[in-house]
Amino acid sequence: MNKRQLKNFEEKLLEAKQTLVRRVQKAEVDGREADSESEARDLADQASSSYTKELLFSKSNSDRQFLQKIEDALELIEAGEYGKCSSCEEAIGLKRLEAVPWARLCIKCQELQEQGKL
Repeated sequence: MNKRQLKNFEEKLLEAKQTLVRRVQKAEVDGREADSESEARDLADQASSSYTKELLFSKSNSDRQFLQKIEDALELIEAGEYGKCSSCEEAIGLKRLEAVPWARLCIKCQELQEQGKL
């Protein structure tokens, strides 16, 4: 992988990271707002607010996990290890990295992991 390709992947990852950080922050704010609004409402509104808050928390938690994958990929770029499968240590295909820039496994190892063989 040349420096230009590596820089392109880094830019994609940084852009995805910014988007996720904004989503996580918005979910936290929305969760606090739903919590404060439910104090003065009846039981049905409180239940609805509780459901909304739980949904926002679940989405936020998923976004945080995804954010961690992106941060891990950025660390690999910095360490000079980006694009190498963390299992077999072969190069991850450029097409796979274009589709999933935070990928840590090559297609072969990813399939083995999904089958529970890795």
